[in-house]
Amino acid sequence: MQHQVQSDKQIIEPPSRLRDAAQRTHPRRRWLISVLSVLIVATLLIYGIWTRVRAKADLADETNQTAVIAVSVVQPQRTAPTQEIILPGNVEPFVSAPIYSRTNGYLQKWYVDIGDHVKQGQLLAVIETPEVDQQLQQSRSNLATAQANLKLAEITANRYQGLLNSHAVAQQDVDTATQSFHANQAIVEADQANVRQLETLQSFEKIYAPFDGIITARNTDIGNLIDSGSSGGVKTDLFHIAQPGKLRVYVDVPESYAPSVKTGLIADLSLAEFPGRTFQGKVVRTADAINVTTRTLQVEIDVNNPSGTLLTGSYAEVKLKLPEVNFTYLLPVETLIFRSQDLLVAVVKDGKVELTRITPGRDLGEKIEVIAGLSPGNQVILNPPDSMVSGQAVQIVPATLPGDGK
Repeated sequence: MQHQVQSDKQIIEPPSRLRDAAQRTHPRRRWLISVLSVLIVATLLIYGIWTRVRAKADLADETNQTAVIAVSVVQPQRTAPTQEIILPGNVEPFVSAPIYSRTNGYLQKWYVDIGDHVKQGQLLAVIETPEVDQQLQQSRSNLATAQANLKLAEITANRYQGLLNSHAVAQQDVDTATQSFHANQAIVEADQANVRQLETLQSFEKIYAPFDGIITARNTDIGNLIDSGSSGGVKTDLFHIAQPGKLRVYVDVPESYAPSVKTGLIADLSLAEFPGRTFQGKVVRTADAINVTTRTLQVEIDVNNPSGTLLTGSYAEVKLKLPEVNFTYLLPVETLIFRSQDLLVAVVKDGKVELTRITPGRDLGEKIEVIAGLSPGNQVILNPPDSMVSGQAVQIVPATLPGDGK
């Protein structure tokens, strides 16, 4: 029996050892499970944060890409070496003058009309001046009366001087007679001056040509009232006369070319009414000052016109041959930005805008000449918005308008 009990104990003891071993391994499992749980939670947390950060970054990138403006660009065209420039000019007569009257009256007759060639001193018109004629007649009568009084005063003075030698009259009577003579003499001189003045006014009844030329305008007709302006009225412009044998052509040269324009430069004139022909002139003088309004230099070119081929008042294209060589660039006018008094263009550099100030030259219609401010490789934005500023990010896209890429 005792042996059997011991055997039973031996059989029963192993399960208790297993329980002890199981009890010793249970804390390790819980620790592993806890660690795994923490790792899983941390992983999920990190993944959630990373996902939100990535979404925020993607949203910021998308927003920035949306804010970037798509622009088309052109490169400035470098012109050939400029040895001459073509500018508009106004053809004017070398000498011209309006003809006014120096006396008031009515036009009695005119002898020349527009287009007539006249010589210096040729009679152009006659003015009827009845008031002046009457005043002259009255002045001559006053002069005759004054001359008669002077003659009488002279005789009286001489007679009193003879009587004084015989002591027949007093010295006072002699002095009175002498002073009367001098007074009448002054009156005669005044009347003579008045007569000469009226005779001069009467001579103004005839209008003569002041120089050889062509009548370009006649602004009056027979019977018209002529006002000389002496009484404060508006002077009557009778004729216009011009001398076309030599012409003056005035040209406004841009400020950038002003230093190159010197006296003696040769200029070629082209006129629409003479296709294929050129007329040569020479620069004779400049204003030596820049017009603050137009920023140009006025230049006078003289052109000989002995046969009268060129008409005064014509429009001409003047080609000036400059002694210096300048390099310029051409840009479409769609690239210009106007800011207060500065003329700017938007240049793309490294994906960002750089507003650049330029110096304009000639306006060629669809394009403008740029004297300074550009380089050959610049990428200039077409049709830039008014709100564009330096440093703004842009994206270059191909030009879509005809001629944009030229």
